[in-house]
Amino acid sequence: MRANRLPWLLRVDLEALPAVAHVGDALAPGAPQLHPDVPGNLSLRFEAGDAEAVEKAFAVARFVSKLRVESQRLIPSPMEPRAVVAIHDPGSQKTRLHAPNQGMVGMLNYLVAITKWPAESIEVLAQDVGGSFGIRSGAFSEHVLVMLAARKLGKPVRWVGSRSEVFLSDFHGRALALSGAIAMDEQGRFLAIRFDDEVDLGAYNCYFSTHIGTRNLSITMGGVYKVPALAMRSDLVFTNTVPISAYRGAGRPDIAYAIERLVDHAAHEHGFDPVALRRLNFIDREAFPYTTANGTVYDSGDFEQVLDRALELADYSGFRARQQASAAQGKLRGIGLAFYLEASGPGGAPKDQVEGSFSADGYMTVYAVTGASGQGHETSFAQIIESELGWPAARVRYRAGDPAHHLIGNSTGGSRTLYGAGSAIKAMCAAWIEKLKPEAAQRLGLSTDDISFVNGGFHKTSSLSKALPSDPAAAASLSVETLIDALIAEGRAGELGVIGEATSGSTFPNGCHCAEVEIDPDTGMTALLHYIAVDDLGKVISPQLVQGQVHGGVVQGWGQAFCEHAIYDRGSAQLLSGSYMDYAMPRAGCLSSIRNDTINVPTRLNLLGSKGVGESGCSGSLPALANAVIDALRPLGVSSMDMPFTAAKVWAAIRQSDHGA
Repeated sequence: MRANRLPWLLRVDLEALPAVAHVGDALAPGAPQLHPDVPGNLSLRFEAGDAEAVEKAFAVARFVSKLRVESQRLIPSPMEPRAVVAIHDPGSQKTRLHAPNQGMVGMLNYLVAITKWPAESIEVLAQDVGGSFGIRSGAFSEHVLVMLAARKLGKPVRWVGSRSEVFLSDFHGRALALSGAIAMDEQGRFLAIRFDDEVDLGAYNCYFSTHIGTRNLSITMGGVYKVPALAMRSDLVFTNTVPISAYRGAGRPDIAYAIERLVDHAAHEHGFDPVALRRLNFIDREAFPYTTANGTVYDSGDFEQVLDRALELADYSGFRARQQASAAQGKLRGIGLAFYLEASGPGGAPKDQVEGSFSADGYMTVYAVTGASGQGHETSFAQIIESELGWPAARVRYRAGDPAHHLIGNSTGGSRTLYGAGSAIKAMCAAWIEKLKPEAAQRLGLSTDDISFVNGGFHKTSSLSKALPSDPAAAASLSVETLIDALIAEGRAGELGVIGEATSGSTFPNGCHCAEVEIDPDTGMTALLHYIAVDDLGKVISPQLVQGQVHGGVVQGWGQAFCEHAIYDRGSAQLLSGSYMDYAMPRAGCLSSIRNDTINVPTRLNLLGSKGVGESGCSGSLPALANAVIDALRPLGVSSMDMPFTAAKVWAAIRQSDHGA
């Protein structure tokens, strides 16, 4: 009998208990307590910045604006639900777990902590994963139960979750409200920004949930601006809902959304041009490395250049003519511009390691612990190898999470894999060059001091100096590919293994996104007409993959802005949007073309000079789309609205406005 039929044979007697599904209800006096040791359901109050300095700045400000925004609860929707296969080997007493995950090290650490089994008794495999977005980072109860069953039965055991279980028992994302205030002087220079946040944790504190509502919100709470004083207070609250964890951006899109909505709101409230106000307050390119008021050090950036390119691509100066053309047809057109600056993941491991080897079939194989879920690791890593070593990308195999190679490293997440594992790959290539140099010198009849490595080959240094820079290839005496092929042919492939390692911290990708929308006032429907994304991602390794990452993030941002919303019944705390019948998702027909470009300001924080990219689309799109919708509705007296901007909500706002029918 299939296990999923067994519940229908059970008779369950349940007692309904008081519940709270909303942060405000959970904090109310006399609210039901989820955990007896957490009075008032307040798990944590986090404070960052200098509240006293902020208060002093507000006291002398010429202009003050306030705005509260909500980033609604979302249900991450990877293509694959959770699935687990466990196989126990009685001989070695090892249990092998096949499960979609973002990296074997993170998953292994969780399983060891839960089961108390020795780490060497568990093997975790991560093949290609059909989407993750953060919720495939940790272990769930089913992982442990399937492993226990496999050990007890001595047979392989499989469990596959349903889509309903994704909705009800995976993690959710976002679910926070930020109340912001900004103080400005007479010219519009920012004096201080403060945020008071309410963060919904769900029923339990899980991995990353506290991190989202604390570090990820506060570390860049000044955005791309010079702000002398910053302060934040976050209340992290338990509710009777699915726990919140990392979902593409994990707090970074939310703070970008709050900052840029606040800046736009302040500009219009006090008569400043939104573009000019931003430009006035940018951190100057000469100021880098720049230390913010809360101690974060941004290493690089050129916000003026990013803005200028975005305005050019968006034809920003021609917008008012397009707006008038829409008005002539009875439509409301708006344009929204927004910046983001985010701190990509620092990683939890002390370093990233990769291992490279060659086999008799003439291929290089690279092993790392980072799991792939559509990012294109195998493409970008091979391109790094071809660029640094000269070995053809077509002859590279990438293996993620191979348990036979006990490497140190970070799971995929936080937009850090390219520059984390990628820097280790660059170090691996450097190790190969040093390893091959004596062999190349011997075959060339030279000493190692007389040869240099340039453009994928070893060259006699004297001839190299004469040939460069006009034709470096002419000086090549022995290419890496030729040398390695010769060593493989001699049966020496086993001698060529190396390990590369690197330490990389957070980087600070940033960008300017611009959205143009048109609203039909009769229906409330919003059409996205144009979307521009200009991002500073440092050194770009693969432009095509960058484009795909940005496009995907923008689509997810559109989903949150216009349709996605996980809704609970406020009285019973039962999930009302329990399937795709009640939870809308973005479709291809909802969006126009997305045009993107990059301004490449290399970072000095890793070997590649690259910055994170995976979450940039989400961080830039939320405020850009929201600002565009509000810009379209502003002539009707609408200055604020929370996502999602559904047709019904927009239509109601138009009807209730001063100019509504």
